[in-house]
Amino acid sequence: MRLLHLGNVVIDLVLTIDDLPARGGDVIASSTATTPGGGFNVMAAAVRLGLPVGYGGAHGTGPFGELAREALTAAGIEVVQPITPGIDTGFVVTLVEADGERTFVTSRGAESTLTAADLDRISLGPDDLVYLSGYGLMHPSNRAALVPWLSRIPDDVLVYVDPGPLGHQVPADDLAVVLARTDWWSCNEREASDLTNLADPAEAARVLLERTGRRGVVVRLGSSGCLLAVRGAEPRLMPGFAVEAVDLNGAGDAHAGAFLAALAAGADPAAAASRANAAAALAVTRRGPATGPTSAELDVFLRS
Repeated sequence: MRLLHLGNVVIDLVLTIDDLPARGGDVIASSTATTPGGGFNVMAAAVRLGLPVGYGGAHGTGPFGELAREALTAAGIEVVQPITPGIDTGFVVTLVEADGERTFVTSRGAESTLTAADLDRISLGPDDLVYLSGYGLMHPSNRAALVPWLSRIPDDVLVYVDPGPLGHQVPADDLAVVLARTDWWSCNEREASDLTNLADPAEAARVLLERTGRRGVVVRLGSSGCLLAVRGAEPRLMPGFAVEAVDLNGAGDAHAGAFLAALAAGADPAAAASRANAAAALAVTRRGPATGPTSAELDVFLRS
């Protein structure tokens, strides 16, 4: 079993600040870091928990592309696609405030140029898991390749989709195709509201479950945990874990990686959601975007 990630690996330029500046203003960062981010965070979280991972997205020629590939290789993640010539991998300026909240500004690069020919290089096994993100579907080239490809992949391949904060901006016809082929749809409370125009996350989860047509929906609620919605049952609150958060960047990614790793290991959805909540809780106690725990760290945390 393998997780094939078809989102975007980018480079995060992370700046820690006290507060966001006023419009036209300026602030001085207390620390800075340059790290792989975007889809890398999910893949790193999954591989640390024992799930083999391949990155099927595009990656570029240039210093950011080199940094991304070095990080993928060091993490034990297979790089499926050849280098995209003539364009570097994109980057994200990430502003992390004192309370852990983060704000992003993205500059697109090679990761936004995935084509149907790239997807033709991919061979899927019946036990494989496919990860898609709303960020990837926002790029016209990626969307034009991925949406038709989804309808052709074997029915027994599990598809997990995280729409991210821009998912509701994906064209409605394409979004409907993606939803129909999605096995697990996972988003945070705000994203669920944007997609359904419903303020109540439980109601939003019910509507999303009707639209996906497959296995289930997870609505992440931050420190409160997540709502798990599966067919034939009311959305169920899976409680979170009380920790002192220092950086919320990458929490959802750690949740996704842990949820998929648990499903791959044979856990039922409720157990997978609880384990994902714990992984996200551990992740926010550490600075940086790719801070998902190892299996040993997660097991110790859960036992405590």
